[in-house]
Amino acid sequence: MLHAQTIPDSVLQRLPLPELGPNDTIPVPAQVYQNNEIIPSQILEWAWVSAPYSKASMAKRAEWTRLRNAVYVTYPYARKAGIIINDINSKLNGITDKGKRKSYIKTREKELKKEFADPLTQLSVYQGKVLMKLINRQTGNNCYELISEYKGSFSARVWQTVAFFFNSNLKQPYEAEGDDKQVEEIVKEVERMYGYRG
Repeated sequence: MLHAQTIPDSVLQRLPLPELGPNDTIPVPAQVYQNNEIIPSQILEWAWVSAPYSKASMAKRAEWTRLRNAVYVTYPYARKAGIIINDINSKLNGITDKGKRKSYIKTREKELKKEFADPLTQLSVYQGKVLMKLINRQTGNNCYELISEYKGSFSARVWQTVAFFFNSNLKQPYEAEGDDKQVEEIVKEVERMYGYRG
């Protein structure tokens, strides 16, 4: 890394200069670098350069903005749902009796409905798709697996059919280093901004 030091005008004026002809340059402030090179420097006025976005750039920016807004809206729900779902899964690991499992799931289902039923009905279809991805991120399970585990495979198939008509898929994976890289970057931004911890 280069370290620069500015030579003030007063010092430059005292430096011995070679004979200058009428067409030679005049002394200016300079930067001295580690290898003793003297490079003239000057602080210029700020110059603002702008160019209109191309149609493709505008479309890409609009798409990114839509995704960012959807993540900001849905991430808090995904975090809460992830905590509850992970807790349910850990409790279910210790329950082997089918009747007790069903009863436990029913009580927790009421909790989930109470917490999320109203706010989730306000989401757009696009935000719902993003929420499904984020739930997968938080739990390690896609929504199809979760519905199948809690409500049975028939319910999961029914909801998968409904999702299909909305051009979605309950089985969609979450690939933080692949297709969902932008989502992951926005999630990290949200976590930094609001101080979320793992």
